[in-house]
Amino acid sequence: MVRLSAIDVNTCWPTIVGMRRTSEETKAAILAAARARFGEAGFQAATIRGIAADAGIDPSMVMRYFGSKDKLFAAAAEFDLRFPDFTELDRTEVGRSLVGHFLDRWEGDDALVILLRSSATNTEAAQRMQRIFSTQLQPFVANLVPVAEARWRSGLIATQILGLAWCRFVLRLPPVEIGRASCRVRV
Repeated sequence: MVRLSAIDVNTCWPTIVGMRRTSEETKAAILAAARARFGEAGFQAATIRGIAADAGIDPSMVMRYFGSKDKLFAAAAEFDLRFPDFTELDRTEVGRSLVGHFLDRWEGDDALVILLRSSATNTEAAQRMQRIFSTQLQPFVANLVPVAEARWRSGLIATQILGLAWCRFVLRLPPVEIGRASCRVRV
């Protein structure tokens, strides 16, 4: 039997020697690093090695937990729109409230930015964005309008909201303030 001294052990990766994280902590570290890396660089430029380095682990651990870059992205880009109940709102307030809800939601969650940036260059990310809006926005809209109009109305809302998100969170255009006596909105 060959005994290795501490000098012979690979200490490059903290998870190989002196590991103190649980598997849940390791997954959380990987997901946090992936969200940051995908958000900064987009899907194409982000690498498993870079994400692993950011998480302080060996790249093989990323593959062990997530299997592929696409699966890691899918896990990192979970996004629940969390619509509040707008059925009691005055119809004239629904649009403004919906825009406000989206802005509040996105400003507190990097997942949309990750997904939005990546959807421009990655088919899986684009399909995921489409699924999110079709499975979450369309049923929400169906509660507010006649069911027969829900599909086309949610499509129109999605184009406007995604355009706003692209300008605000990807292109980083500054917010625009619209001020009128009856309306003050910051979008």
